[in-house]
Amino acid sequence: MKTTLRQLEVFFEVARLGRVSDAAKSLSMSQSAASAALGELERQFDVRLFDRIGRSVRLNALGEQLLPMAAELLARVREVETLLGGEREPGHLRVGATLTIGNYLATLIVADYLQRFPSARADLHVHNTARIVERLLAYELDIGLIEGACNHADLEVEHWVADELVVFCAPGHPLAGRTDVDLSALAGADWILREPGSGTRSTFEHAMRHVWPTLNIRLELEHTEAIKRAVEAGLGLGCISRLALRDAFRRGSLVPVEVPALDLKRAFSFVWHRHKFRTPGMQRFIALCRGMTEGVARSDEIALAPVP
Repeated sequence: MKTTLRQLEVFFEVARLGRVSDAAKSLSMSQSAASAALGELERQFDVRLFDRIGRSVRLNALGEQLLPMAAELLARVREVETLLGGEREPGHLRVGATLTIGNYLATLIVADYLQRFPSARADLHVHNTARIVERLLAYELDIGLIEGACNHADLEVEHWVADELVVFCAPGHPLAGRTDVDLSALAGADWILREPGSGTRSTFEHAMRHVWPTLNIRLELEHTEAIKRAVEAGLGLGCISRLALRDAFRRGSLVPVEVPALDLKRAFSFVWHRHKFRTPGMQRFIALCRGMTEGVARSDEIALAPVP
């Protein structure tokens, strides 16, 4: 074999980080050694895998073809080393979760994962859907837990559990507690919404598409808790997952506004790169997720301790 695993490892890290110096640091190598490994890989086959742009590099068409194969091969090698080293627990798992899932479910599942497998490592990164998708495509995450749709050709999506958004307001709002609100009433209200790029915003925009141009979006926020506080302060209506609101509804600090004409159903899903090797750690993590939602029809029915 002309190609070594070290060469592929350097190629992968350079592709992931965009700079040879950063790849060398990640692999605990000198920059000259990393440059030599990458250069030798290209010289052996008389090819170029990157376009050089100043001190940075960017994958060319051939490099983009090689990247998923290198990622899968390196993941399988790590599993071989784990097996030969006598380890029976999963290795390092990198999880990405969108805001609602990350704040209310993923932290509990990661904690359960680490308690069950004490030798394992896990990183949890919480971002909106667009950022999770971006990091999965760059092989920076092993698995994502997302809200709403994802149709990228390079990503595999698997249904997890149903979810539903709900319009809500402060108890003193004119629409508080109503169950017969129509779209015209919503069109005339002030709104506090999630930012563009989030799964929640995408679902809401699609549901409100017929009146979207008339909405008065007063404030856009990146965090569900910030939206809840702004709505409690009387700044307008909000729309987020029922999962994130059930304790506030129980306390009465916020109240639902039921809109029969509005379809706010969506799903929580697992997503990973189509060319990514599904490691034992990924499979065990998914099993824990499914165990949490077994027998549950919708996310807000998951048994969780109430927040005071």
